[in-house]
Amino acid sequence: MENNIQHPEPWISNLIYVFYKWKKFVFINLILVIVLSVGIVLLLPNHYKSTATIMIPPDNQSGLGGLTSLLGGKSSLAAAGSRLFGVSNTSEDVILGILNSRSALTNVINKFNLKEYYEIDDDNMDKVLKAFRSDFISDPNEFGMIEFSIINKDPQLAAEIANYLVELADSLNIRFNIERAKTNREFIEKRYLQNLDDLRKAEDSLFNFQKKYGIVAVPEQLEVTVKAAAEIEAQLMKKEIEAYFLKEQFGENSIQYNGVMAEVNILKQKVQELKNSTELGAKSNVLFPFKQMPNISIQYLRNFREVEIQQTILEIIMPMFEQAKVEEQKSIPTILLIDKAVPAQLKYSPKRATIVLGFFFLAFFFLIPFVFWADKSVSRKEFYNPLQEKEAKFFRKLANFYRLKL
Repeated sequence: MENNIQHPEPWISNLIYVFYKWKKFVFINLILVIVLSVGIVLLLPNHYKSTATIMIPPDNQSGLGGLTSLLGGKSSLAAAGSRLFGVSNTSEDVILGILNSRSALTNVINKFNLKEYYEIDDDNMDKVLKAFRSDFISDPNEFGMIEFSIINKDPQLAAEIANYLVELADSLNIRFNIERAKTNREFIEKRYLQNLDDLRKAEDSLFNFQKKYGIVAVPEQLEVTVKAAAEIEAQLMKKEIEAYFLKEQFGENSIQYNGVMAEVNILKQKVQELKNSTELGAKSNVLFPFKQMPNISIQYLRNFREVEIQQTILEIIMPMFEQAKVEEQKSIPTILLIDKAVPAQLKYSPKRATIVLGFFFLAFFFLIPFVFWADKSVSRKEFYNPLQEKEAKFFRKLANFYRLKL
Protein backbone atom coordinates (compact mmCIF):
# COMPACT_ATOMS: atom_id res chain seq x y z
CA MET A 1 0.00 0.00 0.00
CA GLU A 2 2.79 2.39 0.86
CA ASN A 3 4.40 1.86 -2.54
CA ASN A 4 1.23 3.15 -4.30
CA ILE A 5 1.37 6.56 -2.58
CA GLN A 6 2.40 9.22 -5.16
CA HIS A 7 4.78 11.79 -3.76
CA PRO A 8 5.00 15.25 -5.34
CA GLU A 9 7.86 15.94 -7.71
CA PRO A 10 10.96 17.42 -6.09
CA TRP A 11 10.77 20.66 -8.09
CA ILE A 12 7.18 21.22 -6.98
CA SER A 13 8.21 20.75 -3.39
CA ASN A 14 11.09 23.18 -3.89
CA LEU A 15 8.75 25.70 -5.53
CA ILE A 16 6.32 25.54 -2.62
CA TYR A 17 9.14 25.75 -0.13
CA VAL A 18 10.71 28.81 -1.80
CA PHE A 19 7.41 30.64 -1.95
CA TYR A 20 6.74 29.73 1.66
CA LYS A 21 10.04 31.28 2.72
CA TRP A 22 9.46 34.44 0.64
CA LYS A 23 5.69 34.63 1.12
CA LYS A 24 5.86 37.77 3.19
CA PHE A 25 7.99 39.51 0.55
CA VAL A 26 5.62 38.47 -2.25
CA PHE A 27 2.49 39.37 -0.32
CA ILE A 28 3.75 42.82 0.76
CA ASN A 29 4.89 43.72 -2.79
CA LEU A 30 1.63 42.58 -4.32
CA ILE A 31 -0.27 44.72 -1.82
CA LEU A 32 1.97 47.68 -2.72
CA VAL A 33 1.34 47.12 -6.43
CA ILE A 34 -2.42 46.98 -5.90
CA VAL A 35 -2.39 50.16 -3.79
CA LEU A 36 -0.24 52.03 -6.29
CA SER A 37 -2.27 50.86 -9.31
CA VAL A 38 -5.52 51.84 -7.59
CA GLY A 39 -4.07 55.25 -6.84
CA ILE A 40 -2.98 55.65 -10.46
CA VAL A 41 -6.30 54.60 -12.01
CA LEU A 42 -8.21 56.84 -9.63
CA LEU A 43 -6.24 59.78 -10.99
CA LEU A 44 -7.15 58.90 -14.57
CA PRO A 45 -10.05 61.02 -15.92
CA ASN A 46 -13.23 59.37 -17.13
CA HIS A 47 -13.87 59.25 -20.88
CA TYR A 48 -17.31 59.02 -22.42
CA LYS A 49 -18.35 57.66 -25.79
CA SER A 50 -21.22 59.15 -27.80
CA THR A 51 -22.42 57.49 -31.00
CA ALA A 52 -24.56 58.69 -33.90
CA THR A 53 -25.97 56.19 -36.40
CA ILE A 54 -26.79 57.00 -40.01
CA MET A 55 -27.74 55.06 -43.11
CA ILE A 56 -27.49 55.64 -46.83
CA PRO A 57 -30.89 55.83 -48.58
CA PRO A 58 -31.40 52.57 -50.49
CA ASP A 59 -32.11 54.43 -53.74
CA ASN A 60 -31.31 58.06 -54.36
CA GLN A 61 -31.81 57.90 -58.10
CA SER A 62 -34.62 60.40 -58.04
CA GLY A 63 -35.37 61.66 -61.51
CA LEU A 64 -34.55 58.46 -63.33
CA GLY A 65 -38.22 57.74 -63.88
CA GLY A 66 -38.65 61.03 -65.72
CA LEU A 67 -35.60 60.31 -67.79
CA THR A 68 -36.91 56.88 -68.71
CA SER A 69 -40.31 58.21 -69.68
CA LEU A 70 -38.70 60.80 -71.91
CA LEU A 71 -36.74 58.16 -73.73
CA GLY A 72 -39.62 55.71 -74.09
CA GLY A 73 -38.24 52.52 -75.57
CA LYS A 74 -34.69 53.58 -74.80
CA SER A 75 -35.11 53.14 -71.03
CA SER A 76 -32.12 50.83 -70.77
CA LEU A 77 -29.93 53.44 -72.42
CA ALA A 78 -31.35 56.04 -70.06
CA ALA A 79 -30.50 53.94 -67.03
CA ALA A 80 -26.99 53.35 -68.31
CA GLY A 81 -26.51 57.03 -69.05
CA SER A 82 -27.81 57.99 -65.65
CA ARG A 83 -25.34 55.72 -63.93
CA LEU A 84 -22.52 57.21 -65.94
CA PHE A 85 -23.50 60.86 -65.86
CA GLY A 86 -24.48 62.14 -62.47
CA VAL A 87 -27.00 59.74 -60.93
CA SER A 88 -25.38 57.21 -58.64
CA ASN A 89 -25.85 55.67 -55.23
CA THR A 90 -23.71 56.96 -52.40
CA SER A 91 -21.81 54.11 -50.79
CA GLU A 92 -20.72 53.72 -47.19
CA ASP A 93 -17.10 53.83 -48.32
CA VAL A 94 -17.60 57.29 -49.80
CA ILE A 95 -19.05 58.63 -46.54
CA LEU A 96 -16.27 57.04 -44.48
CA GLY A 97 -13.67 58.33 -46.90
CA ILE A 98 -15.03 61.87 -46.68
CA LEU A 99 -15.12 61.90 -42.87
CA ASN A 100 -11.64 60.44 -42.49
CA SER A 101 -10.17 62.98 -44.85
CA ARG A 102 -7.78 65.58 -43.50
CA SER A 103 -10.00 68.50 -44.48
CA ALA A 104 -13.02 67.11 -42.62
CA LEU A 105 -11.08 66.27 -39.45
CA THR A 106 -9.37 69.68 -39.51
CA ASN A 107 -12.80 71.30 -39.76
CA VAL A 108 -13.93 69.50 -36.59
CA ILE A 109 -10.70 70.29 -34.73
CA ASN A 110 -10.96 74.00 -35.48
CA LYS A 111 -14.67 74.22 -34.69
CA PHE A 112 -14.38 72.62 -31.24
CA ASN A 113 -10.87 73.91 -30.44
CA LEU A 114 -9.53 70.39 -29.89
CA LYS A 115 -5.95 71.65 -30.01
CA GLU A 116 -6.49 73.05 -26.52
CA TYR A 117 -8.33 69.91 -25.41
CA TYR A 118 -5.37 67.70 -26.33
CA GLU A 119 -2.98 70.26 -24.76
CA ILE A 120 -0.85 70.63 -27.88
CA ASP A 121 0.85 74.01 -27.59
CA ASP A 122 2.63 74.20 -30.95
CA ASP A 123 0.88 74.56 -34.28
CA ASN A 124 1.60 71.00 -35.35
CA MET A 125 -1.73 69.92 -36.82
CA ASP A 126 -0.44 66.39 -37.43
CA LYS A 127 -0.17 65.82 -33.69
CA VAL A 128 -3.73 67.02 -33.17
CA LEU A 129 -5.00 64.84 -36.01
CA LYS A 130 -3.24 61.81 -34.58
CA ALA A 131 -4.74 62.40 -31.14
CA PHE A 132 -8.23 63.04 -32.52
CA ARG A 133 -8.15 59.97 -34.78
CA SER A 134 -7.53 57.81 -31.70
CA ASP A 135 -10.80 59.18 -30.23
CA PHE A 136 -12.80 58.98 -33.46
CA ILE A 137 -14.35 55.67 -34.56
CA SER A 138 -16.33 55.33 -37.80
CA ASP A 139 -17.33 51.89 -39.01
CA PRO A 140 -20.31 50.12 -40.59
CA ASN A 141 -22.20 47.99 -38.13
CA GLU A 142 -23.64 44.52 -38.69
CA PHE A 143 -26.87 46.01 -40.05
CA GLY A 144 -25.16 47.94 -42.86
CA MET A 145 -25.45 51.32 -41.13
CA ILE A 146 -22.59 53.68 -40.26
CA GLU A 147 -21.77 54.62 -36.68
CA PHE A 148 -19.82 57.76 -35.75
CA SER A 149 -18.39 57.49 -32.23
CA ILE A 150 -16.49 60.19 -30.33
CA ILE A 151 -14.58 59.55 -27.11
CA ASN A 152 -14.12 62.61 -24.88
CA LYS A 153 -13.80 63.61 -21.24
CA ASP A 154 -16.93 65.75 -21.59
CA PRO A 155 -20.00 63.65 -22.55
CA GLN A 156 -21.84 66.72 -23.84
CA LEU A 157 -18.94 67.70 -26.08
CA ALA A 158 -18.64 64.13 -27.36
CA ALA A 159 -22.32 64.14 -28.40
CA GLU A 160 -21.99 67.56 -30.07
CA ILE A 161 -18.97 66.45 -32.09
CA ALA A 162 -20.69 63.22 -33.19
CA ASN A 163 -23.82 65.11 -34.32
CA TYR A 164 -21.71 67.69 -36.10
CA LEU A 165 -19.96 64.87 -37.95
CA VAL A 166 -23.34 63.74 -39.28
CA GLU A 167 -24.08 67.25 -40.58
CA LEU A 168 -20.57 67.52 -42.00
CA ALA A 169 -20.85 64.17 -43.76
CA ASP A 170 -24.12 65.20 -45.39
CA SER A 171 -22.94 68.67 -46.43
CA LEU A 172 -19.63 67.42 -47.83
CA ASN A 173 -21.35 64.61 -49.71
CA ILE A 174 -23.90 67.03 -51.18
CA ARG A 175 -21.08 69.31 -52.31
CA PHE A 176 -19.24 66.34 -53.74
CA ASN A 177 -22.34 65.23 -55.67
CA ILE A 178 -22.98 68.76 -56.96
CA GLU A 179 -19.40 69.14 -58.17
CA ARG A 180 -19.56 65.74 -59.83
CA ALA A 181 -22.92 66.62 -61.39
CA LYS A 182 -21.47 69.90 -62.67
CA THR A 183 -18.57 68.08 -64.30
CA ASN A 184 -20.98 65.59 -65.86
CA ARG A 185 -23.31 68.36 -67.02
CA GLU A 186 -20.44 70.20 -68.72
CA PHE A 187 -19.38 67.01 -70.48
CA ILE A 188 -22.91 66.14 -71.60
CA GLU A 189 -23.59 69.74 -72.65
CA LYS A 190 -20.48 69.71 -74.82
CA ARG A 191 -21.61 66.47 -76.46
CA TYR A 192 -25.17 67.79 -76.78
CA LEU A 193 -24.03 70.94 -78.60
CA GLN A 194 -21.81 68.86 -80.86
CA ASN A 195 -24.78 66.63 -81.65
CA LEU A 196 -26.92 69.65 -82.56
CA ASP A 197 -24.19 70.87 -84.90
CA ASP A 198 -23.80 67.41 -86.49
CA LEU A 199 -27.56 67.10 -86.90
CA ARG A 200 -27.78 70.51 -88.51
CA LYS A 201 -25.02 69.58 -90.98
CA ALA A 202 -26.73 66.27 -91.79
CA GLU A 203 -30.07 68.01 -92.36
CA ASP A 204 -28.40 70.61 -94.60
CA SER A 205 -26.75 67.86 -96.64
CA LEU A 206 -30.07 66.07 -97.10
CA PHE A 207 -31.78 69.36 -97.99
CA ASN A 208 -29.13 70.23 -100.60
CA PHE A 209 -29.41 66.72 -102.05
CA GLN A 210 -33.20 66.97 -102.31
CA LYS A 211 -32.94 70.44 -103.77
CA LYS A 212 -30.37 69.33 -106.34
CA TYR A 213 -32.37 66.34 -107.60
CA GLY A 214 -35.81 67.70 -106.81
CA ILE A 215 -36.87 64.73 -104.73
CA VAL A 216 -38.44 64.24 -101.34
CA ALA A 217 -38.54 60.47 -100.89
CA VAL A 218 -36.14 58.51 -103.05
CA PRO A 219 -37.55 54.98 -102.59
CA GLU A 220 -41.11 56.02 -103.42
CA GLN A 221 -40.12 58.18 -106.37
CA LEU A 222 -37.78 55.53 -107.78
CA GLU A 223 -40.62 53.02 -107.47
CA VAL A 224 -42.82 55.37 -109.48
CA THR A 225 -40.09 55.66 -112.13
CA VAL A 226 -39.75 51.89 -112.43
CA LYS A 227 -43.51 51.44 -112.71
CA ALA A 228 -43.71 54.21 -115.33
CA ALA A 229 -40.91 52.61 -117.35
CA ALA A 230 -42.62 49.22 -117.15
CA GLU A 231 -45.91 50.68 -118.37
CA ILE A 232 -44.19 52.50 -121.25
CA GLU A 233 -42.33 49.35 -122.31
CA ALA A 234 -45.57 47.37 -122.09
CA GLN A 235 -47.28 49.94 -124.33
CA LEU A 236 -44.27 49.86 -126.66
CA MET A 237 -44.49 46.07 -127.01
CA LYS A 238 -48.21 46.34 -127.63
CA LYS A 239 -47.73 48.97 -130.36
CA GLU A 240 -44.91 46.99 -131.98
CA ILE A 241 -47.20 43.95 -132.23
CA GLU A 242 -50.00 46.14 -133.59
CA ALA A 243 -47.61 47.68 -136.14
CA TYR A 244 -46.55 44.22 -137.28
CA PHE A 245 -50.12 43.16 -138.03
CA LEU A 246 -50.90 46.50 -139.79
CA LYS A 247 -47.81 46.10 -141.91
CA GLU A 248 -48.86 42.62 -142.89
CA GLN A 249 -52.41 43.78 -143.60
CA PHE A 250 -51.97 47.24 -145.18
CA GLY A 251 -48.24 47.43 -146.09
CA GLU A 252 -45.42 49.69 -144.97
CA ASN A 253 -46.74 52.79 -146.76
CA SER A 254 -50.19 52.67 -145.29
CA ILE A 255 -51.49 55.46 -143.11
CA GLN A 256 -52.50 53.01 -140.40
CA TYR A 257 -49.01 51.49 -140.19
CA ASN A 258 -47.20 54.86 -140.25
CA GLY A 259 -49.46 56.22 -137.50
CA VAL A 260 -48.75 53.28 -135.22
CA MET A 261 -45.01 53.46 -135.97
CA ALA A 262 -45.01 57.12 -134.96
CA GLU A 263 -46.39 56.05 -131.58
CA VAL A 264 -43.80 53.24 -131.39
CA ASN A 265 -40.95 55.72 -132.04
CA ILE A 266 -42.21 58.10 -129.34
CA LEU A 267 -42.47 55.25 -126.82
CA LYS A 268 -38.95 54.07 -127.71
CA GLN A 269 -37.66 57.60 -127.20
CA LYS A 270 -39.26 57.78 -123.76
CA VAL A 271 -37.80 54.42 -122.76
CA GLN A 272 -34.30 55.48 -123.88
CA GLU A 273 -34.74 58.78 -122.11
CA LEU A 274 -35.59 57.03 -118.84
CA LYS A 275 -32.61 54.69 -119.18
CA ASN A 276 -29.90 57.02 -120.44
CA SER A 277 -30.88 60.66 -120.09
CA THR A 278 -29.26 62.76 -117.31
CA GLU A 279 -31.68 65.68 -117.61
CA LEU A 280 -34.92 63.88 -116.87
CA GLY A 281 -34.88 64.96 -113.21
CA ALA A 282 -34.94 68.59 -114.26
CA LYS A 283 -38.05 68.01 -116.40
CA SER A 284 -40.01 65.93 -113.87
CA ASN A 285 -40.41 66.04 -110.09
CA VAL A 286 -41.28 62.35 -109.99
CA LEU A 287 -39.44 60.39 -112.66
CA PHE A 288 -35.70 59.78 -112.68
CA PRO A 289 -33.43 58.18 -115.29
CA PHE A 290 -32.31 54.62 -114.51
CA LYS A 291 -28.71 55.58 -115.23
CA GLN A 292 -28.59 57.86 -112.19
CA MET A 293 -30.67 55.66 -109.88
CA PRO A 294 -27.68 53.92 -108.14
CA ASN A 295 -25.90 57.22 -107.53
CA ILE A 296 -29.07 58.95 -106.32
CA SER A 297 -30.01 56.03 -104.09
CA ILE A 298 -26.64 55.70 -102.38
CA GLN A 299 -26.33 59.45 -101.79
CA TYR A 300 -29.84 59.63 -100.43
CA LEU A 301 -29.35 56.63 -98.13
CA ARG A 302 -26.11 58.05 -96.74
CA ASN A 303 -27.62 61.48 -96.07
CA PHE A 304 -30.82 60.02 -94.66
CA ARG A 305 -28.88 57.57 -92.46
CA GLU A 306 -26.73 60.37 -91.01
CA VAL A 307 -29.83 62.37 -90.16
CA GLU A 308 -31.40 59.34 -88.48
CA ILE A 309 -28.22 58.61 -86.48
CA GLN A 310 -27.89 62.16 -85.22
CA GLN A 311 -31.62 62.29 -84.44
CA THR A 312 -31.34 59.08 -82.39
CA ILE A 313 -28.33 60.45 -80.52
CA LEU A 314 -30.29 63.60 -79.78
CA GLU A 315 -33.21 61.58 -78.41
CA ILE A 316 -30.83 59.91 -75.98
CA ILE A 317 -28.56 62.76 -74.98
CA MET A 318 -31.13 65.54 -74.60
CA PRO A 319 -32.92 63.90 -71.60
CA MET A 320 -29.52 63.09 -70.12
CA PHE A 321 -28.58 66.76 -70.46
CA GLU A 322 -31.79 67.84 -68.73
CA GLN A 323 -31.24 65.26 -65.99
CA ALA A 324 -27.65 66.48 -65.45
CA LYS A 325 -28.92 70.07 -65.03
CA VAL A 326 -31.42 68.87 -62.41
CA GLU A 327 -28.75 66.90 -60.54
CA GLU A 328 -26.46 69.95 -60.51
CA GLN A 329 -29.13 72.03 -58.75
CA LYS A 330 -30.25 69.28 -56.36
CA SER A 331 -29.20 69.65 -52.72
CA ILE A 332 -31.47 67.19 -50.91
CA PRO A 333 -30.04 65.23 -47.93
CA THR A 334 -27.98 62.24 -48.96
CA ILE A 335 -27.96 60.41 -45.61
CA LEU A 336 -30.61 59.50 -43.05
CA LEU A 337 -30.01 60.06 -39.33
CA ILE A 338 -31.18 56.98 -37.43
CA ASP A 339 -29.85 57.68 -33.92
CA LYS A 340 -28.79 61.12 -32.81
CA ALA A 341 -25.82 61.19 -30.43
CA VAL A 342 -26.73 61.94 -26.81
CA PRO A 343 -24.43 62.57 -23.82
CA ALA A 344 -23.32 59.24 -22.38
CA GLN A 345 -24.27 58.51 -18.77
CA LEU A 346 -21.82 55.62 -18.32
CA LYS A 347 -18.09 56.03 -18.72
CA TYR A 348 -16.37 54.33 -21.62
CA SER A 349 -12.90 54.26 -20.09
CA PRO A 350 -10.70 53.71 -18.16
CA LYS A 351 -11.49 50.13 -17.19
CA ARG A 352 -10.09 50.50 -13.69
CA ALA A 353 -10.66 46.92 -12.50
CA THR A 354 -8.97 45.58 -15.61
CA ILE A 355 -5.99 47.89 -15.14
CA VAL A 356 -5.56 46.92 -11.47
CA LEU A 357 -5.78 43.21 -12.30
CA GLY A 358 -3.30 43.71 -15.09
CA PHE A 359 -0.79 45.32 -12.75
CA PHE A 360 -1.41 42.56 -10.19
CA PHE A 361 -0.70 39.68 -12.55
CA LEU A 362 2.21 41.53 -14.14
CA ALA A 363 3.80 42.00 -10.72
CA PHE A 364 3.04 38.42 -9.69
CA PHE A 365 4.70 36.92 -12.78
CA PHE A 366 7.64 39.27 -12.32
CA LEU A 367 8.12 38.20 -8.68
CA ILE A 368 8.25 34.47 -9.58
CA PRO A 369 11.70 34.53 -11.24
CA PHE A 370 12.86 37.25 -8.86
CA VAL A 371 12.13 35.10 -5.78
CA PHE A 372 13.93 32.08 -7.26
CA TRP A 373 16.89 34.24 -8.18
CA ALA A 374 17.02 35.77 -4.69
CA ASP A 375 16.68 32.42 -2.90
CA LYS A 376 19.38 30.86 -5.06
CA SER A 377 21.77 33.73 -4.33
CA VAL A 378 21.13 33.64 -0.61
CA SER A 379 21.55 29.83 -0.46
CA ARG A 380 24.86 29.87 -2.37
CA LYS A 381 27.79 28.70 -0.21
CA GLU A 382 30.65 29.45 -2.54
CA PHE A 383 31.14 32.51 -4.76
CA TYR A 384 33.07 32.34 -8.00
CA ASN A 385 33.22 36.08 -8.63
CA PRO A 386 32.62 39.32 -6.69
CA LEU A 387 29.33 39.92 -8.47
CA GLN A 388 27.76 36.80 -6.98
CA GLU A 389 28.90 37.87 -3.52
CA LYS A 390 27.38 41.34 -3.97
CA GLU A 391 24.10 39.77 -5.13
CA ALA A 392 23.99 37.51 -2.07
CA LYS A 393 24.63 40.45 0.26
CA PHE A 394 21.90 42.51 -1.43
CA PHE A 395 19.29 39.75 -1.19
CA ARG A 396 20.21 39.04 2.48
CA LYS A 397 19.67 42.70 3.30
CA LEU A 398 16.38 42.55 1.43
CA ALA A 399 15.34 39.49 3.43
CA ASN A 400 16.32 41.17 6.69
CA PHE A 401 14.36 44.26 5.70
CA TYR A 402 11.25 42.12 5.28
CA ARG A 403 12.19 40.04 8.33
CA LEU A 404 12.13 36.81 6.45
CA LYS A 405 13.14 33.55 8.13
CA LEU A 406 15.42 31.92 5.55
